[in-house]
Order: sequence, then structure tokens, then C-alpha cells
Amino acid sequence: MPSTITIMPPPRPTDAAPAYTALAVTPSDAVGFAACRGLYVGADGDITAVMVGAQTPVLFAAARAGTVLPIAVTQVLETGTTATDIVALY
Repeated sequence: MPSTITIMPPPRPTDAAPAYTALAVTPSDAVGFAACRGLYVGADGDITAVMVGAQTPVLFAAARAGTVLPIAVTQVLETGTTATDIVALY
């Protein structure tokens, strides 16, 4: 009997799935980006971001280097952000 191989489509990302792509973030008070699933913090500092469900920026104080913040945001503001090497996870 011949064996068959079923080709399955790649899994759709869920909240529990690992990130499938990433983009460097340049903090900007004017320009946002597509909603991400989280932010990786490369160097210590504060992050001021606009969450997906809100228009008012939120301060994430004293984010530590190497931390992944599991937050869905559409913008990281230059004003109030001192952390660097921020990466948006998708």
C-alpha cells in the first residue's frame, strides 16, 4: 500500500504562537505601523506606545533590555521613549 503525504498549510499565528516576523522600530510622534503582537526591548529605558484598543499613549516605565512586552501596539512615540533597539514582533 503506497503511503501518502498530506501537505498542510502553515499554521495561522495565534496569541500563543511564536512571532513569525519582526521589524525594527524607529520611535516617531507622527508615524505608526501595523499592529504588532509584542515589542522586544534591546536596551533599558521607557517606552511610550499607543495600544491597539486606545488612542491615548501609555508609558511602560523602566523596560529592561532583553524583555519582550506582550503588548499589541500601533505606534511607539519618540516623546517619552528612552529605550533603544526596539523590535516589533508579528
